[in-house]
Amino acid sequence: MTTLSKLQPLHHPLFTKHEVLIQVKRDDNIHPTISGNKWRKLKYNLEHVLQSNNINGVLSFGGSYSNHIHALAFACFQRNIPCIGLIRGEQHYASNCTLTWAKHWGMKLHFVDRKTYRRRHDTDYLTELQRQYPNYFIVPEGGSNTLAIKGVAEIITELNKQTEYDTLITPVGSGGTLAGLITGDLNSNANLHKLLGVAVLKEAEYLKNTIQQLLPEPVKKHNNWQLLTNFHRGGYAKFTPLDANRILEFNRITGVDFEPVYSGKMVLAFLDLLEQGYFAKGERIILLHTGGMQGIGGMIERGILKAEYWSTFKK
Repeated sequence: MTTLSKLQPLHHPLFTKHEVLIQVKRDDNIHPTISGNKWRKLKYNLEHVLQSNNINGVLSFGGSYSNHIHALAFACFQRNIPCIGLIRGEQHYASNCTLTWAKHWGMKLHFVDRKTYRRRHDTDYLTELQRQYPNYFIVPEGGSNTLAIKGVAEIITELNKQTEYDTLITPVGSGGTLAGLITGDLNSNANLHKLLGVAVLKEAEYLKNTIQQLLPEPVKKHNNWQLLTNFHRGGYAKFTPLDANRILEFNRITGVDFEPVYSGKMVLAFLDLLEQGYFAKGERIILLHTGGMQGIGGMIERGILKAEYWSTFKK
């Protein structure tokens, strides 16, 4: 799993008005199925599994439309690694577009209720799962662990070879992507950059501690990053019709498709900050597109979005 995602200039009247230079790191195109931060996070996790003689498979967690579950299922299918998904929700979700593909690629789906799913970080529950699946490697929800940090940190290495920039902005769900960027930035030989994370779920202040826990010890005092928690648009996977239309308009003007759960919320936060005068004139800003486009299928399936407006969506 080695590649280099391209860096693409973005043009928009607001960028001209506020005199900022914008590029997008196209991690959404890093792989046709395992896109964005999921590709980065799984890279070294799966290398670890393949190099270990006593691991027979992978177990992980996700919601019924999870980008992580979708990506993990395909990545394990490619490498002939057995995998199990512990899915929050009821059995009937197994027929949705995300989980249909996961089953097609060989993932075994086990559905758990919300009370049980909330225990996914509890040591006693993880110990219980490890006893139940003794030779399975447990990957956290979203793929965020120490091995994931190593993969995400490579984004900074790539960017330092591709361009000079002042600020890098990323959406934040489980915290692993931002932690990886912080680690990569400190470990690079270039000047430190300003790193902004946009939390896509509400009441996300706890993620600051999660990010700190994911950082290697020498990086924990690194303070060039900030987590913005007021741009969640109502909560995880929630957005208004106006939000969706603003994202679609941005997609039309720039020629790059963003979805409304992760990278689209980053875009809306960036536009709001831009209008508020948050960025300096001449500031060189990179938006990290973390993929997740497969999730549009589930929203179309549920009638949240209309298919004709998202013509570039592919399963």
